Amino acid sequence: MNRRTFLRAGVVTGGLVASGPLRALEALALSDGHGLAVRAGRGSPGYGPLHAAGRELALPGGFRYVRFGGTGEKMSNGHPMPDLHDGMHAFPGPKGTVTLVRNHEVNGPVGAFGANPYDPKAGGGTVTLGFDPHAGRLLWSHPSLTGTLRNCAGGPTPWGSWISCEETVGGPAHGYGRPHGYCFEVPAGAPGPVKAEPLRAMGRFVHEAVCVDPGTGVVYETEDEPTAGVYRFWPKVRGHLAAGGWLEMLAVAGQPHYDTRKGQHAGRGLPVAWVPIADPDPKNAGSDPSAVFNQGRAKGGATFGRLEGCFWSGGRAVIVSTNGGDAGLGQVWEYWPQRNGGGWLKLLFESHSAAVMRMPDNVTATPRGGLILCEDGAGPDRLLGLTPDGHVFDFAWNRFSEGEFAGATFSPDGRWLFVNVQNPGVTFAITGPWGRGPL
Repeated sequence: MNRRTFLRAGVVTGGLVASGPLRALEALALSDGHGLAVRAGRGSPGYGPLHAAGRELALPGGFRYVRFGGTGEKMSNGHPMPDLHDGMHAFPGPKGTVTLVRNHEVNGPVGAFGANPYDPKAGGGTVTLGFDPHAGRLLWSHPSLTGTLRNCAGGPTPWGSWISCEETVGGPAHGYGRPHGYCFEVPAGAPGPVKAEPLRAMGRFVHEAVCVDPGTGVVYETEDEPTAGVYRFWPKVRGHLAAGGWLEMLAVAGQPHYDTRKGQHAGRGLPVAWVPIADPDPKNAGSDPSAVFNQGRAKGGATFGRLEGCFWSGGRAVIVSTNGGDAGLGQVWEYWPQRNGGGWLKLLFESHSAAVMRMPDNVTATPRGGLILCEDGAGPDRLLGLTPDGHVFDFAWNRFSEGEFAGATFSPDGRWLFVNVQNPGVTFAITGPWGRGPL
């Protein structure tokens, strides 16, 4: 039974296993009077029941949204906007505006959508958009990275750029002009398509997301495979990733080949060691997507289930496993680094009910220290809030398609939450009475 059928039946119950105050949430099936089923937990710390805020989204009372940057709309250069919107980040722009750098997860040899392509046959990349938060409208948009492939997520850097990640290891054997499976850096202020240079030392594998420790410049990377690893990249020169560095894979100290996908205990700290990846850009990566993972696994590296979002917040890396856990519904991990180079891995929470959380993907931190999680499952998806004290609640529903939410990110002043729906590709900017709730 999918969620839509489940909600129509009028019964929603939820359970959550988590550390500290995280607890099971009893949920209710409600109606907004327009045939829209919504969910709110008893005693939920969120913003209240969801109501139709427009044709596309259901939001709590008092919140509104605008949509822009949809597939096929004309960019400032007159060319059509590419589709499959995914990871994104909001940077401060000139004169109080917001600059968004947005991924496009286009797959297949369909041709580059702008100038200066890495691979003229590849149709993925990034678009940069300017948004006026005072008028609530799009100002301009243009390609900023072209000729890459299946740009899924990524992450911002402390020095004002976006790292865009390819979620594929396709190459010439698959009909492309160049090998793929790399990270690419895009300065937020780039006025047009950058010269696309693959960051080979960061690894060639099925990338998902990255986050950067602002204190050290170390980059943490996730891998979207059924057997996935967590990686960290030590740059030779902090803030200059193209200069190269060293790639490592997370392992649990004293427990080689640890498997995090089942039988985990929330709140228990697992001591972390890191094992070196001798060849981050192996020649067989195009035919074996696990070529990098297998190197780390052979040295005792830990296995995760389909790693997706990754975001740096509050001194730790938050890492999302979209199908980890005993129920296969998702886990949220956090890694706390230590000065000695190791650290601690902790399970923040694990879902045991699709009504509470199902298939989390991208993640971002909120201005008040909580998290927003984007769902990516069959049927209509949600934006979920996770408060600093560990409560989960629904913040938004996609009510116009079954496309996943992706790329959630707050404006620098915290007044606007930007988020994409991947298919049909469109960006939403949401604002409202943030102060009356936990986000």
